[in-house]
Order: sequence, then structure tokens, then C-alpha cells
Amino acid sequence: MADIKGILFDKDGTLVDFHATWFAIGDILALRAANGDREQANDLLDVAGFDFEAHRFRPDSIFAAGTNADIVALWYPHLANGPRQALIDEFDRFTTEEGAAKPVVLAGCIDALKSLHATGLRLGVATNDSTGGAERTLLALGVAQMFDAAYGYDAVANPKPAPDTVYAFCDLTGLKPTQLAMVGDNRHDLEMARAGGVGLAVGVLSGTGTRDSLSQLADVVLDSIADLPGYLAAQA
Repeated sequence: MADIKGILFDKDGTLVDFHATWFAIGDILALRAANGDREQANDLLDVAGFDFEAHRFRPDSIFAAGTNADIVALWYPHLANGPRQALIDEFDRFTTEEGAAKPVVLAGCIDALKSLHATGLRLGVATNDSTGGAERTLLALGVAQMFDAAYGYDAVANPKPAPDTVYAFCDLTGLKPTQLAMVGDNRHDLEMARAGGVGLAVGVLSGTGTRDSLSQLADVVLDSIADLPGYLAAQA
């Protein structure tokens, strides 16, 4: 544990309240896809992973863990490549503007980041949102200066759960994968950690994942990143 020199964080559900930030945005996109038909929009949200009874996104669902490209492929399966890419670009623009405009930060997140940064740890973001959305969210939260980089699904050849972002962050910082911790609320985050050979895989219960869905892949499951500085200090 003393060899951990850097941390990659998932964004939504880890730094930002996923449900509070993203349900309204997803609802607007679903209504657009359904041409304003409320019942059809609800069906699209359901197939993308929204549980209307629990009023939350299901763990590891497409909306919780996938990319905008995944959502477009799910909701617009018959689009040709050109129009599909144009729609993905539009989704990226919309989610970047709306998601970064009103991100709801999770309790204790800012203090935890300040504490971790003060110890000299190199910090990065690994998200299946767009890179632009990630960077603007960090700016909106007032924490961008603490991060070496933010990697969206469009910054690497293969997004989570592939290990590309781990390797990109290591290339940037000069760290080895074994010197990194990966922190996230979905199995995609932890699968990337395992595929990339990181030294510590941390699941957090502040997003869409559950203890059952995370514990099989995580070295430790915490309530949120607010608990991370204390955990790392105790293991040193």
C-alpha cells in the first residue's frame, strides 16, 4: 500500500452524484429519441438501465457504465455510420454542456481530494463520459488544478473496461500500474483496474454499484471517497 503513488477516479457516482446529475439529462435525450412520446421514452430509459420503482439506475447498466456511443447504438440501432456518428457528436456536446453545467458533488468529495493531493499523489479521471465533459466537470467543481489529466471514452482507443486509460496515465506520470489505485462505483471501473494490473482496486457505494456487484472485483469497498484518505493512511 505504501507504493501507491497515483489514483485514477471514475467521475459519475464517484466524484459526482450520478442520479442527481444525470437522470434529467437522460430523460431529455430519451424524449428526443422517442419524438416526445412519454411512454416510449420510459421504455428507452428502462432498457438503458433506469429502475423506475427504485428511481435509480441499475448497477453496470448501459446508462450507468456505458458511453454515449453505446446509448446511441441502443436507442438508434438502424442508423447508418455517418448519421450515427453525427448523433454521437451531438450527444457528446449536449452531455458536456448540461452535465458540466450543474454537477452535483458528492458529500466529502472535495475535502478528500484536497487531502489526497496534499500528500503528493498524482490524480486522474477515467470516465466513459467524453473527455470534454470530464474536464469541464472538474473545472465546475473547482478541483481541476489537482488533476494531472482526465480521460474520457474518446481519449483512448478502447474505453473502460479496457486498460487503455491505465496505460495512458502511466505514460503521462511515469508511474507503474502497480503504483496506481483505481476508484469507481461500477464493475467496469474495477474490470479496468484488473485488466491494467493496478495495485489497488477500490469500489465505492456512492453511485450505482452495490456491495454485491463490486466486492468480487474490489480489494476494498468503501462508502465513498470521503473514506479513502483514512483508509490509505491506515494501510501505510
